[in-house]
Amino acid sequence: MQLNVIKNRYIYFTVSWLFLIVSVFLLLFTKLNLGIDMTWGTQAEYSYTNTIDIEEIRTKLEQEAKTVVFEDKEVINAINAYTISWEKSLSVIAWFDSSIETAKLEELKNDFRTKALDILKQSDSTITETSYTNIGKSFWDYIKNTALLTLAIAIFAIAFYLAWAFSWVASGISVMSFSVITIITLFHDVLIASGLYVVSSIFFPEFKIDTFFVTALLTILGYSINDTIVVFDRIRANWKNMISKNKPLDEILDVSISDTLRRSIFTSLTLFFVLLTILFFGPETISWFVLVMLYGTVVGTYSSIFIASPLLYEFNKNKKISEIKKTEQSIEDKIVV
Repeated sequence: MQLNVIKNRYIYFTVSWLFLIVSVFLLLFTKLNLGIDMTWGTQAEYSYTNTIDIEEIRTKLEQEAKTVVFEDKEVINAINAYTISWEKSLSVIAWFDSSIETAKLEELKNDFRTKALDILKQSDSTITETSYTNIGKSFWDYIKNTALLTLAIAIFAIAFYLAWAFSWVASGISVMSFSVITIITLFHDVLIASGLYVVSSIFFPEFKIDTFFVTALLTILGYSINDTIVVFDRIRANWKNMISKNKPLDEILDVSISDTLRRSIFTSLTLFFVLLTILFFGPETISWFVLVMLYGTVVGTYSSIFIASPLLYEFNKNKKISEIKKTEQSIEDKIVV
């Protein structure tokens, strides 16, 4: 079955524009649910030997967090506690208000650290603190700048590689169109996946934006471009036979998309079900990473089928396109002296 993707391209463009506008609005104008490595937060690790009630501990910590105030304002925005049972390990994460002066904030953090340990010892006197992480402003600035730089380098490096790899597909097709389309689709995937994740974090506060989130976005880039390359490569494979039969550009693209559709869907579904299993049955510490990957898998599959090729058509629909003719070499040209 051949899809009429090119004919219906404006429908797919409209859907993407709507998701992009909502995603950009959420990222720019809503309060993001940031992890401790992107705010002034703390994370303490504890070991224990007896059985503990994590729900009771979580409740007591939340009550204690409400008592930590500065100028009649609660200092701790959110708190979470979870266990890794097979390791007899407990983690307590607290997110603090970043608007407070640094010296005072550090004092409040230390006070809560002491009180948290006292609360934990009420459940099990053997509990001991094994590690303590305190994130300051300088580290957040470093993470933010590094994340943006890494994303930018990855996107543009991939784009220029594709421009070189597909520069000989056909005479008349703009070499830079492959680069521009790649950049557009990658930004499309990253922004929409981020927007969907922000919506999830509004309803489920445990989903934080942290370094796992950034890592997931970089992984999305790799998966999304892999699917797009498969479609582009099929276009290249179909080009020689179809252009010789005077087939138009839109038909070549539609046939190529249809040829790769089954492969794209099956590959994406395989990854989707694996990620879904990890999300529900895997460790809680990587759940937000897996959720971003889930969104990226869906959005990346959509863009490789319904956005990349239609954009290629838009860039080249008014150009005179033909097969690249290889230059015939004479016997003398082949002789090396």
